[in-house]
Amino acid sequence: MPISFELNGQTVAFDVDPDMPLLWAIREKAGLTGTKFGCGIAQCGACTVHIDGAPARSCSIPISAVAGAKVLTIEGLSSKTALAVQASWQKLNVVQCGYCQSGQIMSAVALLNDTPKPTDDDIDTAMSGNICRCATYNRIREAIHDAATSI
Repeated sequence: MPISFELNGQTVAFDVDPDMPLLWAIREKAGLTGTKFGCGIAQCGACTVHIDGAPARSCSIPISAVAGAKVLTIEGLSSKTALAVQASWQKLNVVQCGYCQSGQIMSAVALLNDTPKPTDDDIDTAMSGNICRCATYNRIREAIHDAATSI
């Protein structure tokens, strides 16, 4: 039986194993490759998407768990907050290798949606589940503060 949910504003239905990780449905079935596979155990944050507005690790969530939900990937970001975050990322040259950055941006957007003027502690807590091998954490924090001033 197909599993139906909203993906980036469009209703989709996938006839797949209900235990298939959401990440693989997004990448392999929907063809949206901005959400990355990192660790496969929900520890690195590279696969972060929003499910009904909250950040979630798509590698560890079975597709059956999102039936009827609203899923947003990096490709679907278009809000004022998302555009401010993306502009700040570019302005402050946050990215080095870039592999983790879609997950970082998804977590940053969720943070700013909930906490428009975050403190360093707010940022550190919200971003703690996102690992950056290039260690751009200081630039990420600076970019979130910068984005907060332009929303």
